[in-house]
Amino acid sequence: MAEDIEKLKYRIGYEFKNRALLREALTHRSYAVENDLKYDNQRLEFLGDSVLGVILTDWLFHNYPDASEGPLTKIRSALACMPALARIARHLELGRFILLGHGEIESGGDDRESTLSDLMEALIGAVYLDSDYQTVQAWLLKYYRELFPEPQKVLQYGNPKGLLQEYTQHKWGMAPVYTVVSVEGPDHNPRYQVVASVRDLSAEGEALSRKSAEIQAAKNLLNILSADDPELDIMFP
Repeated sequence: MAEDIEKLKYRIGYEFKNRALLREALTHRSYAVENDLKYDNQRLEFLGDSVLGVILTDWLFHNYPDASEGPLTKIRSALACMPALARIARHLELGRFILLGHGEIESGGDDRESTLSDLMEALIGAVYLDSDYQTVQAWLLKYYRELFPEPQKVLQYGNPKGLLQEYTQHKWGMAPVYTVVSVEGPDHNPRYQVVASVRDLSAEGEALSRKSAEIQAAKNLLNILSADDPELDIMFP
């Protein structure tokens, strides 16, 4: 069961004047369908995506005065991608407050990257409608500056498997190996556990698809490698 949304203002550092907007932002389509509601957070997600784009464009434009359009576009895309938005959502513990249908709850929807990413965009849209551009800009950039203090480094987060292979090939002349350790749950909703290994190092990843589990394992192995090699200088959430 989702926590009382009254507590959310303390997590996100913003108190809504229009509480209906906040509830709409937290309402997943699955919950709306089960409860015969006439709204969900998809419209706010649509709005929030556009507001996010403007905020990030403005921030990067002024933050990197010497950068050309190409690099700025890549950095903006990486900052607005699903993993980056899900990272902010997890930092704010938004999964504790989202309203989900029973099926989504049972399948771990409150921690699914796509669900959290969509929720974050919906919340951005809701804060924008509840206040103004300057307010949502200051509110959102507070978390981007905190979690992504060097925005250009976020490009590394977009392809952890590729980054891991590039590192291990350069370091040891070999590619990492991904092994499926287990597949649990019903056929329509399996959960994969995968191990990524290279030499005597390994790390596990778990997700609702093999691809996502491999990505998580790659992130975890990169974190291990980064702890021993300051030149790698990357740490995934």
